[in-house]
Order: sequence, then C-alpha cells, then structure tokens
Amino acid sequence: MVAVTDTAPAGDRSPVCRVSTHPTAADREPAFETARRTSDAVPVVRTGPTGIAAYEPLVLATVDGRTAFHPDPGPETVDAVVDALETGEVLADAAAAVVEHDPGTGSLPVPETGPLSVGRRDVLGPCGWVDPLAPDDYDLVSLERDAAAVGDAGLLGRGRGDAAADEAVDETWTAIRETDGDPVVVVNANDTDDRQRVDRTLLEGAPIAVLDGIAAIAEHVGAVDAVLSVNETETGLHRHLESAVDAAADVLPVVPQLVAGPDEYRAGEPTAALEALEGNDRIEPRIQPPSPAVHGLYGRPTAVHSVRTVLQARRALQDDAPSGTDRDPGTRLFTVTGDVAAPATVELASDDSLAAVREAVALDGALKMACVGDIFGGITETLEVSATAETLAAAGLGTEGVVELLNEDRCAVATAGERARFAATENSGRCVPGREGTKQLTELLRDVYRGSFELAKIRELGRTMERTSNCRIGAHAPRPVITAIDEFEPTFRAHADGRCPSGTCTENL
Repeated sequence: MVAVTDTAPAGDRSPVCRVSTHPTAADREPAFETARRTSDAVPVVRTGPTGIAAYEPLVLATVDGRTAFHPDPGPETVDAVVDALETGEVLADAAAAVVEHDPGTGSLPVPETGPLSVGRRDVLGPCGWVDPLAPDDYDLVSLERDAAAVGDAGLLGRGRGDAAADEAVDETWTAIRETDGDPVVVVNANDTDDRQRVDRTLLEGAPIAVLDGIAAIAEHVGAVDAVLSVNETETGLHRHLESAVDAAADVLPVVPQLVAGPDEYRAGEPTAALEALEGNDRIEPRIQPPSPAVHGLYGRPTAVHSVRTVLQARRALQDDAPSGTDRDPGTRLFTVTGDVAAPATVELASDDSLAAVREAVALDGALKMACVGDIFGGITETLEVSATAETLAAAGLGTEGVVELLNEDRCAVATAGERARFAATENSGRCVPGREGTKQLTELLRDVYRGSFELAKIRELGRTMERTSNCRIGAHAPRPVITAIDEFEPTFRAHADGRCPSGTCTENL
C-alpha cells in the first residue's frame, strides 16, 4: 500500500481513489479497506462526507482531472475501480457520474445531475474531496488574512447556536475589541436535534477549515483562547476533532480546546452553552444585556459562533468579497430531512429557491408540507422562497438551517402539537413566557382535540411569547403552531369537529 502523505494537496495526486463517508460511521471501513488491499500502486484517501447520505460510502476515482463517482459500491466494484486506476483509467460506464475538472482543484467536482448537483459547494467544497486531517490540503487564511474584511461585508451569524444569529457579526467583534478583558472565541456545535446535520457534516468533512476559521476570528478579536464544544454523546466526532487539532497545532496561530457539552437541547442556546462550559448545574439562557461580547465565558468578552458562521467567515476571506446579497452575504446551508430515504446537506446561494432542495433527496410519498428552521421552524406548503434570512423571516420560516419535508400522511395539527409539547418539556423554566407560555400553548392545542379551537387566544399567546421570552425556545415555540394554522386552518377546525382529515390522529396530545 502506498500511504497518502501530507506533502502535497490531494487534488494534485493522480491517479487517486477517494473514499468519502462519515469518519465515525460503522460502515466506513469496508470500502476503504477493500480499496487499500486491491492495489499497492494507487493512493487511497479517506475523506469526510459530501453531505449526501444516500451516496455513502462514495468512491471517487480520479485520473488527470477526470473523476468518476461510485455511490455505495460493493467490494467487486471497488476492486474494479482501483484496478482501472492502476492502468490510468476510470470506469466511466459503471459510474453514476463522470466530471471533468481542474486537476489541482481543492473542491469536490460537481456532477451535472443527481443530488450533488443541487445548489453550490462554496463552504461545502472540501467535504468529501480533501483529507480532513491534512493541513497541507487547505489554503489556510488565518496565516495571512485579517477577518476585518468579513465584518465590513456585513456577514450575518448563522444557526441556533450562534449568539449573532441573523445579526451582523461585525457588531459582536467590534464590541469584543472595545471591551476590557481577555477575549475568547467559543464555537458552539452542541446540538441534540438530529434534524440538524449541517455543523456535523462540516466538522467531519473539513475540520481543518473550521480550525482555520476559528483562528482567523480569534486573531481579529485579539483572542489567544478558543473553545469548540460538541455533544458529549459524540465520542467518535470528538476523537476525529482531537486528531484535527493535533494535526493543526503547529500550523495555526490559535487552536481550540475541545469540550464535551451536555446532552440537552437547551444547552444549544448560546448563553446556555456558556453556562454549561462554566460547569453550572442549572443550564439556562442568561438574561441580556449584557451580551456575551461584553460579558461572556467567565465574564470575558466572548464571540459565540456556530461552525457554519466560522466557515462563512473563512470563505469570505478566501473570496475577498462574499457572494449573496448586501443584507445577507454568503450562502446558506440546510439539512434536508423528514420523510426522505436519506438526509442531505445542501448549500444554496441567495438567489436559489428552497424548492431546489427536493432534488437532493428521495421523498417517501407526496409532499404535503415542510417545516423550515429547526424543530421550531415555520410550517409551509410551498418552498418557493429564496434562501436569505430576510425572505425566510418574512415568510414566517426559520433560518436555523433545516428543511424537513413531510408527506401526505402527516397531520398539521399533530405536527404543531408535538413541537409545542417539546417546548413545554425542554425549556429552561427561567422566564414566564418560556415556562408557562409553552404549557398554555400545548393545552390550547389539546383543546382542539376536545372540540375547542380558540384561534384568537392562540395568536395572542404566540405574540406575547415571541415578544417577551428570554430564551429562543419560548420565543420560537409559537412559530410552528401559528404557521400551521395559517396554512391549514380548515384542518384545525375539522379536528375541533372530531375529524382528522389525514386519518392519523386517534388520541389527544
């Protein structure tokens, strides 16, 4: 076996066989080990996931700027692919796609059709293509660029775990630089909701890029300390990130300390994450102001960002000026999940419609509705909405990065009720709207099954919770309920009359 070294970028090697899958997946070894055993002459590189779960493991055979894609191949196919590479050829006839590309590309070549053709691969570019743990395979921006350019461009924070979600990150960075104390960067990747796979995909597929982005932000705000928090149950991911930190320790100016966060949904909220990092027994969001930028981890000025915000910042530094609109620069990443054969992670430009994500997955049945955001996203019958924070919010949808496709067997009332009940059990209990409002919301939905649909009361409660909640759970819990009523009010009235049009509801919440 010829070992893959870190002396040259993976894109410069030819021929080469790449095996793309989750580094922590139980089935990752067979395809990789088969490829390694088949030939002593062809380099075999284990890469991270592409984001398209249906394709994993994905074997990519490359010769002189020509790559053949072989999704989920059997051992015989892997043997044939590697044998062909030994002769300087790719098995075009046996491939799902063959792409011509620059031989030195550091980004996954994109087929013209199929799930990998959906959207674009700016932030996702390295995922599935480069060695996740080889710093030499990445163009490290933290060594030569100042993140001030990102702030000047107006980049918005992304994701539930980001303290600057849908707000300009420059405001956070400026506040940190102007506040006395030793600043720190916290990357909050602790999300217990399995619907959300964006940050995990990025951490598995391009961890060195994440570390590079963290270092660039830390350098800009003057921080010498950084923390990367992942869920305590993700032991395989933690080991993978430890390897990435070890690989980058002598290369990057700042590398984060890895911390295991508690397996609680509420701990994914930015300031609740800080409480967990400080070791507090009660995990709850902090009352603001002051913001974490002024009084964060142990009272230090703190930037709390998501993985995708970090990589959007890094991508903007690579491009000099980020793509997107003036109000929402960059791209947006979404996990496409729900009633699908396998989930997918898709990256959309600001002028792309959310409807494009349907081409990345195989839907089980006909589409009835989608929940866009996260578990507390907005319910909609149409995905003809552009992928910007402004347009998503205007449509009553969430910007947290999940598109959950739900088929005709789903009931809008039950879907809304399940999410209200989740909010009632998972909120921190710190503020009255979050603690009592979620309970009242759940009871009002239970009343629908009992024959009473109090629309005005539900809407008023929702407005109160949105405006007065201290935490995002309380503020966002009404969203799936209100949007479901907007889209499916006759269905709610039918339930009050004792009938479920979908035929799925047999008992109360």
